[in-house]
This record gives sequence, C-alpha cells and structure tokens, in this order.
Amino acid sequence: MKKIIDPWFTVTPIGEKTFAISEFGHWEKVHSFLLIGEKEAALIDTGLGIDNIKRITDQVTDLPIRVVTTHVHWDHIGSHGEFDSVYVHKEEEDWLVNGIKKLPIEQIRHDVSRDITKPTPASFQPETYTPFQGQPTGLLDDGDVIELGNRKLVIYHTPGHSPGHISILDKSSGYLFTGDLLYDETPVYAFFPTTDPVQLVQSLEKIANLKNVTKIYGSHNTIGLEPSLLDEVKKAVQELKRQDVIKFGTGIHTFNGFSVQF
Repeated sequence: MKKIIDPWFTVTPIGEKTFAISEFGHWEKVHSFLLIGEKEAALIDTGLGIDNIKRITDQVTDLPIRVVTTHVHWDHIGSHGEFDSVYVHKEEEDWLVNGIKKLPIEQIRHDVSRDITKPTPASFQPETYTPFQGQPTGLLDDGDVIELGNRKLVIYHTPGHSPGHISILDKSSGYLFTGDLLYDETPVYAFFPTTDPVQLVQSLEKIANLKNVTKIYGSHNTIGLEPSLLDEVKKAVQELKRQDVIKFGTGIHTFNGFSVQF
C-alpha cells in the first residue's frame, strides 16, 4: 500500500493488514486502529472528530467496516457518524444514545480545542463541537468474538475508566488493544465521577493474565508497547493492593512503564 500523506491524520502500518491512525496534532495523541480481515474490516474507535477519519479508511480498504468502540468518551467516537456499523459494550449503549454522563459540553469543547499543533479543517468549530450520539448497530459483551474472515477479535470487558470499556485481543497477531486501560507517558485515569478505581485495577489484572500477547496497543501516546509490560502490571496490582490506595483521591501512582491516577 502506498504511504498515505494527510494534513491531520498519521497512518502507521503496525503489522499484517493492521494500521494505527493517529492524531498527533492534538494533546490527546489519540490512536484509532484499522484491522483488515478477508471479509470485513474492524475500526477500533474513530478518534476526536476534528477531522473525518473515513477519508483515511476509504484509502486503505474497500471492505465493509465495523466500528468497535473501546469506550464512549468524546475522543474515541468522533467520526462514528460516518459509518453504518457501530458496536459498543452493552453498559455504554445509553451513553452512545443519550450522551456521556457527568461530563459537561463546556468541558468537552474546552478540551477538544486546546493545545492543537496542526492546522485544523474549516469544518471544525470548537464552539459548536458536539460528540456523536446515535443508536449502535449491535452490543458487545465479555467473551464475544468478532469474525472478520480469517481473523478473530476477542472482546474483554475491562471497566474502571468507564463502565463499558473493552479491550480487544486479535487472536491472529496477538495484538492487544487496550483503549484507555493501559498506555504509557501519561496516567491512566480513574478519578472522574464515572470511573471506578477498584474495577480499573481488576481490569488491569485481567489483561495481565492473558496469554499469547505479542504487542500492546493503547489508545494514546506511544504506538506499540512490549508484552513484558503485562508483568509490570501484575506487580503494580499487587503493590496497589498492599498500599491500600485503590480509591478516589490517592493521586498518581507510577510504575515501570505506566501510571494510574485515582
């Protein structure tokens, strides 16, 4: 495939028929991921909505695309409205239909418009920016398998950052897509009213025990973390329990390769 040059998105091939679509011009440094099977493609999240991610996916594949939502936060559902097939965990169907709970639109508009380092399209108007709302095509649950044609994606319910957060394991490659459950450089957040520190730690423990992971792809910051990070996660979980700090207000806890904030 020819290299895609785009004014807003950066496209990085990360494996066989797998691409990271990044928005490095925004402070969130958010990544969406396109996974291509023989019959269908999956797009894990659709980014900020500052620009239209479908412009990129149209250049990469002609296959039908199923959007698989890691969680319903504004920076992951920005271009959901551009796709006909959208899936979300059942715990966040209401958020997708009726709006993100306990997050004022003024805060969202402030966050989407700050610390931008690339020119934005004329269509982006921060003062009227509104996160996608709509009925999902289907609902996901823990243990579900999405079959793309010679490529199976296993869904793991990993709440804590949000009630219906999921992580996704691509069985064919061993790639684990962790959304906002695990990434590096900045803290994983569990200090909002709609977060749950106890559930977050349980979810970290859950993914840390998965087998045959070859690479970890979080939705922010560095693209691709080594699976050895899961060993550090196991140690961190035990340390957090030992210190009895898995509760709101205990601040940032830093470990080897990642951090969490309660």
